[in-house]
Amino acid sequence: MTEVRDPASFKKYISPLKPIWCPGCGDYAVLTSLAKAFAELNLPTDSTAVITGIGCSSRLPGYLNTYGFNSIHGRAIPIATGLKVSRPDVNVIVAGGDGDMFAIGGGHMAHVVRRNVDMTLLVMDNNIYGLTKGQASPTTPLGTKTLTSAYGSISTPINTLRVMLGYNCSFIAQASSTDPVHMTKMIVEAIKHPGFSYVNLLSPCVTYRGKEQYQMIKEGSIYLEAGYDPSDGIAAWKLLNANDGKYPMGVIYKDTRPAYGTKVDELRNAATTGKEFKIEDEVKLFQP
Repeated sequence: MTEVRDPASFKKYISPLKPIWCPGCGDYAVLTSLAKAFAELNLPTDSTAVITGIGCSSRLPGYLNTYGFNSIHGRAIPIATGLKVSRPDVNVIVAGGDGDMFAIGGGHMAHVVRRNVDMTLLVMDNNIYGLTKGQASPTTPLGTKTLTSAYGSISTPINTLRVMLGYNCSFIAQASSTDPVHMTKMIVEAIKHPGFSYVNLLSPCVTYRGKEQYQMIKEGSIYLEAGYDPSDGIAAWKLLNANDGKYPMGVIYKDTRPAYGTKVDELRNAATTGKEFKIEDEVKLFQP
C-alpha cells in the first residue's frame, strides 16, 4: 500500500447518501475517521469492502463509497471471512455494534481470531441496543436502567478487550468518538496489521445512554505512554485488569504471526507440488 497524507482526499470515500443516525451519535465520527484512514492508506475504492450485520452502526456501508454488504444480525464475521478467503486482494473491514458482535455474533469471535484472517473488526461500542430502542446489551454497565432492565441491569458487562486478549487476538486497540484524530490513527494501524485486528470504538448513544456519556469517556480516557510495549501480553493483562473505571486508549496488544491466507497458500502449494508442509517452518518465518 502507498500511504498518502491528504486530509481532503477522504471525501472521495464518502457516498452521497445522507446518514440518518440521531444527532450527536458517535457513529458520525467513526464514519469520518474510517474514510480518513482509507485516504491515508490510499485504498482503492474498488478493492475495499465493508461488511456489517444489523444495527445503527451497521448502516456504515451505505455511507461509504466502497463495496459493502449489510448482512445478517451477528453473521458479519463469517460472511467477511468468506470474502477474504475467496478474494485475498480485497481490503476487508467488518463493522458492527457491541450487541451485534458480542451477543448473537459472539460465537464467531474465537474462530476468526484463531484463524487470524487478515481483516479488521471495528466495534462501535455504545453499551446499548440503539436500533431496537434501548435494550441492555452485553456491555451495558451494571445497574443501568434500560428498556429491558427497569430496575437496573443485573448482568455483569463484558469487557470486550479482555475477551479478545483471552482469545489471543493478534491486534487489539481502543479509541473513541471523543477523539477522531486518534481514532483514525488506530484504524490505520489496524488495517496495516497483517492478520485479524480488533478495534473497540467507544461510540456514545446520546438517545439511550445520554449526552453525559461523552464527558464520562473524556474524563476516563488514559492514552498509553510511548514506553508501553504492546507485544508484552502480561502487561496487556495487567492494564485491562486494573479495575479503576478508566479507558486505555491506543494499541493494547500486537503480535506478528502467520495470517490465514498465508497458511492457505502454503497448503495449496504443498497439495499441487507434493512439497512437504510443516507448520513449524512457516511459523519461523514470522518470528522476529
